[in-house]
Amino acid sequence: MKRKPVVDIFIPCFVDQLFPETGLNMVKVLEKLNCEVRYNPNQTCCGQPAFNAGFIEESGRIAHKFLKDFTNDQTNFVVAPSASCVGMVRNAYPDIFMSSSEFVNYRNLEKKVFEFSEFLVDVLQVTKVPGSRLDAKITYHDSCSALRECGIKAGPRALLQNVTGLELLEMEDTETCCGFGGTFAVKFESISVAMAQQKVENALASGANYIVSTDSSCLMHLDAYMRRENINLKVMHLADVLAQGL
Repeated sequence: MKRKPVVDIFIPCFVDQLFPETGLNMVKVLEKLNCEVRYNPNQTCCGQPAFNAGFIEESGRIAHKFLKDFTNDQTNFVVAPSASCVGMVRNAYPDIFMSSSEFVNYRNLEKKVFEFSEFLVDVLQVTKVPGSRLDAKITYHDSCSALRECGIKAGPRALLQNVTGLELLEMEDTETCCGFGGTFAVKFESISVAMAQQKVENALASGANYIVSTDSSCLMHLDAYMRRENINLKVMHLADVLAQGL
């Protein structure tokens, strides 16, 4: 009998604190696809906020903890509903672990870390989640981390196109940043808001009633702008879309 894929889920800070339903929906989809899902309650952050703010030593300590939390069984996959966190592991951790005795362990773990849609499409070879249904018109936002750090573009669209009742509409300049960028939104508020405005205007022009993405941070930023401006457009994480109807 073929062994079920064993998945250790990594829940990012944004999802843990603000969008826990996204983490639960990711589990629902993975279990629907016959994965054995495990959760290590000792996990915390990937270290990205500290790293991007220049606190390299502090982020290094968090990275070492991440490595410890997810190397109990190196045959397991590590899956996160965030290209931002996966991008951190792939692109910043090599510098952090370069001079460390844990470098080989990191390289072994790195091969097993995947963003949610990437795991479904590239590892499980799935582009349709059986039973998934959402009667809506949606447009997909390419987050900077997914597109530029992880090379993710076609996979989420393939999954969305196979959701029953869903119509995928491409917006103009979908690859343009939404304006969040972590502390960028705080340091350069006016620029950040202007970028969100342009992204939302493009989404509205597409005729969609939902903006979908792989990253809750982008969606949080866009949702905050739309709420302030009383714009009737909603956001959904890809995992939330795929879990509809299950």
